[in-house]
Amino acid sequence: MGTVRTIQRSGTRFYIDPEDSTIKRPGVTSIISMLPKPFLAFWNAKMVAELAVDSLPFVEQMHATAGREAAVDFLKGAARRYTKIRADIGSQAHDLFERMIRGEYVGHVHPDLEPYRAMFAEFLEAVNPELVRAEDVAWSDTHDYAGSFDAILRVWLDEEGKPTPDRSGVPHILIVDWKTSKATYADVALQMAAYAHADFIIDPDGNRAPMPEFDGAAVLHITPEQWAFKPVSIEAHVFDLFLTLRKVFTWDRETSKTVIGRAIAKSAGKLITGTERRAR
Repeated sequence: MGTVRTIQRSGTRFYIDPEDSTIKRPGVTSIISMLPKPFLAFWNAKMVAELAVDSLPFVEQMHATAGREAAVDFLKGAARRYTKIRADIGSQAHDLFERMIRGEYVGHVHPDLEPYRAMFAEFLEAVNPELVRAEDVAWSDTHDYAGSFDAILRVWLDEEGKPTPDRSGVPHILIVDWKTSKATYADVALQMAAYAHADFIIDPDGNRAPMPEFDGAAVLHITPEQWAFKPVSIEAHVFDLFLTLRKVFTWDRETSKTVIGRAIAKSAGKLITGTERRAR
């Protein structure tokens, strides 16, 4: 029995069943990407405009030396490059958080990561959670999806739902996600609901375990300046919306390519005169 491998196909991540390599499930985040995000067009345009204004002499030089197409490629890649930088920092921070939640001593870290390390250390002291699982795969045969979750934690809460770091409160099992983005976005609820309602868990060795009964979900939002531990709804109506997106995903990647057939009648095309044929 092996680990759960992933592959990329047309921008979608698929998880390969470790027991049957012919079975692959689309990733949770790829399914959630079916949500309409019209604001991205404005953000993308803003990134390009800011880059053009802030680096005008460089763009002019590139246009003169490398050509118009190179200058256009440089500008239109502004949002993509920014997103990659943020994603790289997020991945490194997630790796750091996993090592810390497992009790590993991390020592000195890169200056870019130090603020995140400090904030996560504050969270561990203020909440004092117990790690149940980390970085395993939630797998659903029932609804055909899979995804890697950050952590399942046991957290002790008082009657008001606030953490008791001395563990004097009532223990709660939570599915938890770490976020290092600018803000906490609502679609994290869809992500957490998908994980919580999956059929089972697959660990790094390929072993399967039942998905536990959760008392709730939470997101730990960490920036270099602050952290916040926020409850997230994973109720049935949230999961139902995720399942709707799962259907939209199938439409987008499969069904939409089959609904329009070949033309049964069409124009004959441009008439070529005898004069035109002889001129060739």
